[in-house]
This record gives sequence, C-alpha cells and structure tokens, in this order.
Amino acid sequence: MAIILRFVDKEGFIRERFFHVVHVRDTTALTLKNEICAILSHYNLHIENIRGQGYDGASKMRGEWNGLQTLFLKDCPYAYYVYCMAHRLQLALVTASREVKDVHQFFDHLVNIINIVVGSSKRNDELQHAQAEQVENMIASNEIETRKGANQIDALQRAGDTRWGSHFQSICNLIKMFDVACKVINTIFEEGTNYKQHDDAEGAYQKYYPQDFIEQEQELLESQLQHYELDVIKHLDFHNMSTISELSTTERAFSAMKLLKTRLRNRMEDELLADNMIVYIEKEIAENFTVEMIMDEFYSMKNRRQA
Repeated sequence: MAIILRFVDKEGFIRERFFHVVHVRDTTALTLKNEICAILSHYNLHIENIRGQGYDGASKMRGEWNGLQTLFLKDCPYAYYVYCMAHRLQLALVTASREVKDVHQFFDHLVNIINIVVGSSKRNDELQHAQAEQVENMIASNEIETRKGANQIDALQRAGDTRWGSHFQSICNLIKMFDVACKVINTIFEEGTNYKQHDDAEGAYQKYYPQDFIEQEQELLESQLQHYELDVIKHLDFHNMSTISELSTTERAFSAMKLLKTRLRNRMEDELLADNMIVYIEKEIAENFTVEMIMDEFYSMKNRRQA
C-alpha cells in the first residue's frame, strides 16, 4: 500500500509527496486503517489533524458503512473523503475514448487478442516458450545484447480502466511480443479443437495492416517514424510536457517499486524498499543532500546512542 501525503506548506502552497509503502497481509478496510495509523503515529502525525482522504472507488475504500473512509471519519469528522482525482480523470478518458469508433474498435480488438493468447495456462506456456525461443535465436544472430537482467520473458497485459498508463503498457507489450503472439494465434487457428477456437483465432489475427497500407507505404513507415522521433522532441508544444501518469503520485510510486524491487532484489526488506522509493521518487528533495551531510547525520546518531 502506497501512502501519499497532500499538505499545505508554510508558504501556503499545496504539496503532494510520496511518504511510505507498507506491506499488508490483506486489503480489508480495517487492516489498511491500522497500517496507516501505525505509520502516521510512528512519525508523530496525529489522526485528528487529517483534513481529507482520497482513494479509488472500490466499496472497501469508499463504503458508507464499513469502508476505509468511514473508519477514519469516526476518528476525525473533518477527514472528508474525495474520490481519487487521478482515477476519475482516467475513467473520464476511457469513457470518452469509447465514444470514438476507431479507438473503441482498436481496444476491443486488443482485448480480444490478449484473451485468446493468454486465455489458458497452456496458451500462456506456449507464448512464453515461443518468446524464449525467439530470444535465443536473436542472441545467436547477434541481434540483441546479453547482459545481467536483460531479455526477460514478458507477458501480455490487460488494460485497466483506473490504472494510469495501463492502456499504453498493454499496447507496448503486444508490440514487443507481436511475432510470438501471432505464432500462438496461428497455432490455435491450425490446431483448435472446435469451430469457435478457429473463428476466434482467425478474427484476432492482425490482418488489418496489410489491407490498410500498400507495400510502398509500409517501406516508408520506418523512415517516417525515425523523422518523427527526431522532430517531436524539438516541437515547442511538447516542451516541458508531463505524461498523464506523472499526474498521479500513486502511479509513480508503483512504477518505481517495479524498478527497484526486481526479481534479483525480491528479498529486499520493506523498510529499505520504502527508503529507496522515497529517494527515487522525490529526486528534487534528495538532490539537496550531500554525502557529507549524510555522514554527519550518521555520526550524530552514533553519538546519541553512546550518550
């Protein structure tokens, strides 16, 4: 569970900072409340001073009887609940996009492909096997480099209506695994045990592109994309632009956790993970600390223990 503090500083400006990440044994409202209270108490922050709380729209979070917001309101009547603005904006974007025919059809087709390819453990195993085989072939032909942590086996990801960047990530994963996904779909089409599997596989196979682009356009596409990549970063409209995901501190927190707590560092203790995430996410604060300041702090802690 990521904890984000939104507060007003001494100058009267609203600030939002990543505060902590907590391991929870379950996600019941009472467990979440107890863990939040324990963290706040540890840093001498008092529940009665809370002037607002914000979560997603799940019933265990916003429920009027037993939801997390209700439990906090019992302790502090001024902790008014506000549905997470990031989630509300994401839901608005998803709903609006569904009104655009081409966008709606695109994501419907994307979901259909993912459901077919990873619809069973057998198909998922086939996908991973095909990907591992592809990586081995590319390494053998020197198309990709080999180094520690590189060339990990990926998985197709479904987009979530309330998760920042999940639609983009879903598309990126399919692009990265396009060849192996096509291979699995083709296998289902050829070896399917019933007509439904045949029809689903045939409908999911990415046959739009050959029809939409003539051969000359396909050949020009790669060079056009290279020009776009160079031109877009110079365009004034894109200077200092933040991505949608950067509007949500919570989303950045979980993105950071994926980077920091990798398979090789999976045994990292929760406290160390939280400390690393704070330094990673709040870079503008961390940049103000020097090595000498950190050494002085540790030295003073040592002296306090001896005293």
